[in-house]
Amino acid sequence: MANASHTKGREGKSIEQIYQKKTQLEHILLRPDTYVGSTEAQVQDLWVFDGVQSRMVHRKISFVPALYKIFDEILVNAADNLMRDPQGMDTIKVDIEQQQGLIRVWNNGRGLPVVLHKEQKVYVPELVFGHLLTSDNYDDSSSKVVGGRNGYGAKLANVFSTEFKVETCDGKNRFSQLYKNNMQVKGKPEIQATKEKSFTCITFKPDLAKFGMARLDEDIVSLLTKRVYDVAGSTAERCSVFLNGEKLDVKNFRDYCDLYLLTRQGVPQIYEKCSDRWEICVSLTETGFHQVSFVNSICTIRGGTHVTHVSDQVVEAILEKVRLQSKEKMKGGVDVRPHHVKNHLWIFIKCLVENPAFDSQTKETLMTKQSKFGSRCELSEKFLSEVATCGVVDLILMAAMAKSKVDLGKKLKANTSRVARLTGVPKLEDANDAGGKLSSECTLILTEGDSAKALAVAGLSVIGRDKWGVFPLRGKVLNVRDATLKQMMANEEIQNLIKIIGLDLNREYDSELKGLRYGSIMIMADQ
Repeated sequence: MANASHTKGREGKSIEQIYQKKTQLEHILLRPDTYVGSTEAQVQDLWVFDGVQSRMVHRKISFVPALYKIFDEILVNAADNLMRDPQGMDTIKVDIEQQQGLIRVWNNGRGLPVVLHKEQKVYVPELVFGHLLTSDNYDDSSSKVVGGRNGYGAKLANVFSTEFKVETCDGKNRFSQLYKNNMQVKGKPEIQATKEKSFTCITFKPDLAKFGMARLDEDIVSLLTKRVYDVAGSTAERCSVFLNGEKLDVKNFRDYCDLYLLTRQGVPQIYEKCSDRWEICVSLTETGFHQVSFVNSICTIRGGTHVTHVSDQVVEAILEKVRLQSKEKMKGGVDVRPHHVKNHLWIFIKCLVENPAFDSQTKETLMTKQSKFGSRCELSEKFLSEVATCGVVDLILMAAMAKSKVDLGKKLKANTSRVARLTGVPKLEDANDAGGKLSSECTLILTEGDSAKALAVAGLSVIGRDKWGVFPLRGKVLNVRDATLKQMMANEEIQNLIKIIGLDLNREYDSELKGLRYGSIMIMADQ
């Protein structure tokens, strides 16, 4: 028989208190980060919609990822219906009632069938919105280009709401059901025969207390507004999107990209619709690689395999042009790698991927292998040529040249200051005053070879070594006017001269030469 003391575990708790089993609903509420992300406010630099300027702006905001996610699940649900019923659906309406803390997403088109599920013994709308792990996306044998996948989706919005109302119509019957208290209180379904057109409407009040919020603040509203514009950009050619009763002025994906780029005067925008599944826009940036991408209307803020698929093609085309021009303009070229090119690109992508796989339920990164996309983004030669000639090559070459100059400066930094005693330069006969207060009065004699150096050194016995230094050159010196920085870095003799003189490559010398180790140079050439 077990000793009674064995029934006590850590800190005097009973075994039953330590080892617990939770229902799935309890687990979601207890560990929300697994399903919807953090329920605590985070401060990040993100793109949001600025209603005053009527454009996207990148700024620091405070928001709760979990609240953003449950809104996104409902919104993507509406966008998914466009793929299921492309002929019957043409409108999405979103209302964000900030003061009431209420959100409503309505779409027309095929509603859920208002019939009893024979196996589960509940109406289909209740099964879809009120039972966890229910979905019509589980059949991976069929190819679907929708955002839903794992059977959580809209149910998560229900779980994290104080009120959650489902309304749908299949053209014959209208269904309505109200949930309260984080899906724990379920109202009785109300069903009425009707002849009205099909639709689905979800109205919910997020449980702001669980997100540490008292109200829907300006930051979260601007972020949610941005997501409505995202859906408009990814569905606009087939669907009208309304926000708070006003139709968004986004007619296509190109209009959506303008919300980011239109104010950047002089910056090129190269656009191409490769197919019904791929639309691309490329612009330039000087602040590192940027991407704005959508997979089946889901905003993949961290990119993924679809971004790599597109960017690799663009980078390869530009890199070929960069290498060609660098050889023509710089006589030897510069070392430019793919990431150097990518750092100057801003790529916008709208695509449809079959049965997409993401890094997590928050769906920030697409993980699907390119071979399983169900299509390829074949960028045309015309598009790639326009990208390669839009000015990006000059930007890359300028950046590469600047980097080479900085690298050379770093390499020589230890010996470019005006030091009084220079070491590490073979065969140098340094002037005694070089690098000191009288540096400007010193002269460096450059001779052709060791024999000429011997003659010059012999002369120093007469005039003295205080103001005169001697350094022998070996053969023909590299002509730096025609040389690349890379060639200069590799040339030992040029490096030695820079050290001896104390030349700072990041500084321009006009008339002020006091920072140098020598004030003048004399070339002692053979007859």
